[in-house]
Amino acid sequence: MPQHPSSVSRRTFLESSAAAIAALATTPLIADVNSSEPKKLGFALVGVGTLTMDQLLPALAKCKLARAVALVSGHPDKARQQAALYNIDPKNIYTYDNFDSIKDNPDIDVVYIVLPNSMHAEYTIRAAHAGKHVLCEKPMANTVEECQSMIDACVKADRKLMIGYRQRYEPLTIRAIELSHSQSDIGTIKQITAEAGFNTGDPTQWRLNKKLAGGGPLMDMGIYAVNAIRYLSSQEPSEVTAFSYTTPNDPRFKEVEETIAFELRFDSGLLASVLTSYGFGCNRFRLYGTHGQLESEPLQSYTNNRLWLTHNGPKQEITYTHVNHFAAEMDHLADCILNNKPVLTPGEEGLKDMKVITAAYESARLGKSVKII
Repeated sequence: MPQHPSSVSRRTFLESSAAAIAALATTPLIADVNSSEPKKLGFALVGVGTLTMDQLLPALAKCKLARAVALVSGHPDKARQQAALYNIDPKNIYTYDNFDSIKDNPDIDVVYIVLPNSMHAEYTIRAAHAGKHVLCEKPMANTVEECQSMIDACVKADRKLMIGYRQRYEPLTIRAIELSHSQSDIGTIKQITAEAGFNTGDPTQWRLNKKLAGGGPLMDMGIYAVNAIRYLSSQEPSEVTAFSYTTPNDPRFKEVEETIAFELRFDSGLLASVLTSYGFGCNRFRLYGTHGQLESEPLQSYTNNRLWLTHNGPKQEITYTHVNHFAAEMDHLADCILNNKPVLTPGEEGLKDMKVITAAYESARLGKSVKII
């Protein structure tokens, strides 16, 4: 657990962390009747791209409550290669054409959607119709309407829907939220600045295709900043004023923005700033309160994120024990299914971020402030 100089007690931290994230708790009560080990739910990964191969499959191998049992891919050779590496039965390799037949596979409990953004809604709805729980990568979808349709489909099917905000399941972010809500350490939050971006490369990648991605860095990286502002403040913004810029004749940005920045206004008086780009790297947040400050850099990397608290003295770094973000995330969903508990980042969380993002794009297009509905 993190060690820190704050006045928030260890007991308070442990109690709030346990309530916030079951993935970091002890072994759940439900176990396989034929084994003393906890029951592991079967995950089908839809999309065998870089994230699946480099992060998700290795993370599933570390999970306590989840395991990889199926792959869905348009590239059978690649899927067979990954299946062999992770001991996935070849009969559980699906294509997009026969995806709906997963309804007949009792090994599959959860479908993890790891596809371009424009395909999230379709495959979430199809997975729900097949009777499977869904974990969908962020951003939830390309439009507010698609987000709502995903929520509705999972409610109708009585299946859980969770959005892959991996940082909400790791100790440093949990600690940052705990501190940001501490009156003694931070006081009243007055301003938050959050930045997330990188200098992208290949102009032909799907993230630069507006139809597939829904937009540029705001959909991919800026959502980390938007979500951070929302979870640190526990407030929802009411108005946004945005500006975007794209370098003329840059072949990467024929369809999507290069950089977008915006101010968020909250009814409480809190002001927040978001910056995101595909033209340069940025990865941090800074939070200013009446009694203290928090800052994190890096903010959303897979490893080595850092957090500092400034309160009544010099800046102090918060130490913590790293966990695999994706393993914690998937174990959390499995635990919630096994023990019939609500998930920490449901579809409604993705919908709220998409409302902010949609309003920011509209503000940049119109050149004026826009209310967030």
